Amino acid sequence: MKSTRSEVKKKSEIGSAIEELSTMIIIKPDENHDSAHIPTKPFLSVCYLVLQVLDKIGPTMAVLRHDVHQNIKTLELMHESNTSVNSNLIEILKSEAKEGTARQGSSCSKAMVWLTRTLDFTSSLLQTLAKDPEKRMEEVVEEVYEVTLKPWHGWISSAAVRVALRLVPESKTFMDILKTEEENYDTLKENIQMLVSLFVPFLEDIHCILRLFNLDTIRSI
Repeated sequence: MKSTRSEVKKKSEIGSAIEELSTMIIIKPDENHDSAHIPTKPFLSVCYLVLQVLDKIGPTMAVLRHDVHQNIKTLELMHESNTSVNSNLIEILKSEAKEGTARQGSSCSKAMVWLTRTLDFTSSLLQTLAKDPEKRMEEVVEEVYEVTLKPWHGWISSAAVRVALRLVPESKTFMDILKTEEENYDTLKENIQMLVSLFVPFLEDIHCILRLFNLDTIRSI
């Protein structure tokens, strides 16, 4: 018997991200990095879900969205080049560190740094909106950007964000777009808070690993 699409409840980006993060296990490294593990495909799945959230903010996030997409593709291509070895992101970081290419061009190491910072931005954005849904979206995005991304952006990137801030939707509009048909504002806020509670330790572990590989101070132009 065939099931119809209407019989299957559509899972929101928030719900899908909760599911991914709930099952993802990150192992922080010992002194020689040998024990560390970050599963590549689950990490990229979370990044794709964040990309969908950025899409809901609208054209304001176009530049950031483009960068996120390019960085995901960089890591995906590396993963596909040797799926057995590169199923662990740590192996990619170790390889580029050994070759001396981690900070060069469009390296996978740089891609991971910027994807992590985008996850910082998204987590902080959602957390702020869940705490104060009446706050102006433009103000929320600006405050979160100042803390999570601006310290690493050069003047070109910062100028592009300042222009884009004029196009953000209202907070209520954004929250409406995030909701599924089965959710109300209370359940959406609960789900966002659950996602943020998963993001916090996850991102702490990622940042710890980036620091060990001396990647945490990478900047853009």
